[in-house]
Amino acid sequence: MVHGYAASQGFFFRNFDALAKHFKVIAIDQLGWGGSSRPDFTCKSTEETEAWFIDSFEEWRKAKNLTNFILLGHSFGGFVAARYALKHPEHVKHLILVGSAGFSSETDPTSEPIIRFRATWKGAILKHLWESNFTPQKLIRGFGPFGPDLVRKYTVARFNAYSTGQVLNEEESRLLTDYVYHTLAAKASGELCLKHIFAFGAFTRVPLLERASEWKVPTTFIYGYQDWMSYEGAQEARKHMKVPCEIIRVPQGGHFVFIDNPTGFHSAVIHACRRFLSPDQNNHPLPEGLISA
Repeated sequence: MVHGYAASQGFFFRNFDALAKHFKVIAIDQLGWGGSSRPDFTCKSTEETEAWFIDSFEEWRKAKNLTNFILLGHSFGGFVAARYALKHPEHVKHLILVGSAGFSSETDPTSEPIIRFRATWKGAILKHLWESNFTPQKLIRGFGPFGPDLVRKYTVARFNAYSTGQVLNEEESRLLTDYVYHTLAAKASGELCLKHIFAFGAFTRVPLLERASEWKVPTTFIYGYQDWMSYEGAQEARKHMKVPCEIIRVPQGGHFVFIDNPTGFHSAVIHACRRFLSPDQNNHPLPEGLISA
């Protein structure tokens, strides 16, 4: 399991126990994130930055002597997982992309609000900050002792006040806030990939959509029904893929569907991996409530 931008493996805290009943689960902190080492980030281009994550993951795989695994990535982690599977398909037997970056296009109708915002003066200021590599983590560090309260307001708003699924209880909210703050406030490293991987508006500079015809690994896309990452990009990619591909939308879930609706998320993952869990591949209908797109 590979986490997204400004996250780390602990974001899957609601999923480990349930998934471990069916799989051997390994969650990682990508290089420069969470509890992994945080070397100085010296990449100067998109190509170098992609290699920073893909090659470090491959070195880790070799060290652990892993092969023939199911690879799940969320958001930016989905982009890394997909790029890894394109480069090393021999090691991945199934790819699960959860709200994955890399499939949205500036030409999508759902991108229109972002395009309009970029044309405003506020958008111009934020674009300048983006291109200057001013990351959200710099803001947290800059607030000093007020940083934890800023993170608390974010976690409470994102996972409680505006959640449409299973909200965090008080203890979960407190622990997640503490965890998020300490991972964000640590030394800047992997976070500095931002401007090299994404253009302002979270559009990847080298879209995965353009490489759909090169796909070699069967893939399942999972999106929360309220995910701000559009599933329509995955629908477009599926038209060009020469491998099995399905798209599942989980109700009562947003971009962090595995936190918002863990039960629905687990059902989607188990459905995606049904051929590895039972010899009867025809006895696993899509669980009630999940939507095939």
